[in-house]
Amino acid sequence: MTATKRPVPLEDLGHVPWPEIKDSTGSAAAIPILLTTVARGDADTAGSALGQLRQRICQYGFLVGQATAATVPFLWELVRLPQVTCRVEILQLLKSIAVARQWETTATAYPKLLRRRENHVQWERDARHAVHAQRNVLHQLLAEPDGEVARASRELAATLRER
Repeated sequence: MTATKRPVPLEDLGHVPWPEIKDSTGSAAAIPILLTTVARGDADTAGSALGQLRQRICQYGFLVGQATAATVPFLWELVRLPQVTCRVEILQLLKSIAVARQWETTATAYPKLLRRRENHVQWERDARHAVHAQRNVLHQLLAEPDGEVARASRELAATLRER
């Protein structure tokens, strides 16, 4: 009998040029380490890493940047893994990214101010698109035996339907 090869969590992290893109602190080179810590850490360690990741990709809970869209598929991957201890918080982060419109709102109100920052508006749109692109994962999560994960999944699903 041949054993089925299980996918390795986050095996595609190396396909993203993290040092070449930016998060809120500068280089996004630390994002793979934070994602790996979220995947493998105990509750305290994973929670701390997710908090740091949140500040890098969705600062203040509403300000996304260049690295956000590249990070979102890995967040979707992590939220599907039952051993990840902070899945509710990941779903909340995905919701924050899905509703982020800070740059777009600012660009609408002050177009001259953001002419030099048009890429910020695109980064925001790309991040929202990345969240929407994998919303089918929510079907699986809505059936979770963990009531908190199911509740956070319902909230994210409702947010995505509204947008």
